[in-house]
Amino acid sequence: MPSDSPRVAIQENVLIDTVDDRELRYDIFTPPGAPRNAPGVLLVHGGGWSQGEPAQLRGYGIFLGRLGYVCVSAAYRLSGEAKWPAQIHDVKAALRWMRANAASLGVDPTRIAVHGNSAGAHLALMLAATPNVPEFEGNGAHQGVDTSVRACIAIYAPVELAMRSLSDAIGQLMGPAAVPADYQAASPVTYARSDFPPTMLIHGTKDELVPWRASLQMYEALDRAGAQAELHLYNGLPHAFDANSAYSRGISDLIHLFLQRNMPAS
Repeated sequence: MPSDSPRVAIQENVLIDTVDDRELRYDIFTPPGAPRNAPGVLLVHGGGWSQGEPAQLRGYGIFLGRLGYVCVSAAYRLSGEAKWPAQIHDVKAALRWMRANAASLGVDPTRIAVHGNSAGAHLALMLAATPNVPEFEGNGAHQGVDTSVRACIAIYAPVELAMRSLSDAIGQLMGPAAVPADYQAASPVTYARSDFPPTMLIHGTKDELVPWRASLQMYEALDRAGAQAELHLYNGLPHAFDANSAYSRGISDLIHLFLQRNMPAS
């Protein structure tokens, strides 16, 4: 893990909401210097929708914090606690909270991106794909707050929930009552269109859990639709390769360049 110098202020396990007796706690990373109107990034952890926690993305919170981004790493209900669409409801609620509290966080509410890894990348893409869509908003706090994002970063993302390699995890996420139309509606590739937010896709070519062609599929769908998208492939690397901080540091620099182009200061 990276050191904390120059110092990024870190608030861990901040209780934000309780849904069906499940406490949703966030980690918040604030750049040095008490920023005002800084760009923000909502971080969404992976874990096959069935495990994981916001602390998984601590490295990104620190690296991006050093680059000037206020980062919020959000919790969501896992598939053993609630079935889809509870997970996207909670991620939407996290974005609404971040935007509603932009002044105290030091965030520019018009410059918020979403970043996710693995299952979190699926949720990040779904968040980008469905701004202000009622069926995905849920009943959480700050209803009516905009749930659009300026950009999306998806690292080794499942993009079509019919994929075989994650069939058990996807089945647990969707539940026994789900029908093919539900799987399609929960698949980010379904929503490729010209006004999809600018998207960066990152994948290792030796990923045996989520094949790299998933990111290629999403890239090609966005490109055909006329959306802004870019794909970065890391030759010979497996799933979760960025657990190595050397890779996550380099990816953070890529994200910085991508976001400077796609959500510059006004």
